[in-house]
Amino acid sequence: MNDFKRHNFKKLKIWQMSMELSKTIFELTSNFPSSEKFGLITQMQRCSVSMPSNIAEGSSRTNKSFSHFLDISLGSSFELQTQLLIANANNFISDEVTKNIELKIEEFQKATMTFQNTLN
Repeated sequence: MNDFKRHNFKKLKIWQMSMELSKTIFELTSNFPSSEKFGLITQMQRCSVSMPSNIAEGSSRTNKSFSHFLDISLGSSFELQTQLLIANANNFISDEVTKNIELKIEEFQKATMTFQNTLN
């Protein structure tokens, strides 16, 4: 049997960052037009929930498996970044808000990739 260290996901900086992003996205999308209820709102919320969820799920696995879950979390973050830019292009959010959240997403991406490198 392979011994491996389980990570306490709640103590991981990347999980905390993604939880904060998720909270921000839910607050942000609550101001979107109701016509986007089944469009961008749902998409952005699902991506933002996927990020910390995959970190939490992967934290109980082997490092190789955890790395795969981090890939999924990263993928969701890039998807969220794209949706953020689409929301901005449709004037649902200002350029300033977009830049601020995009910076937080990019910080999450860098931190996640750095952490992921420690697993390999």
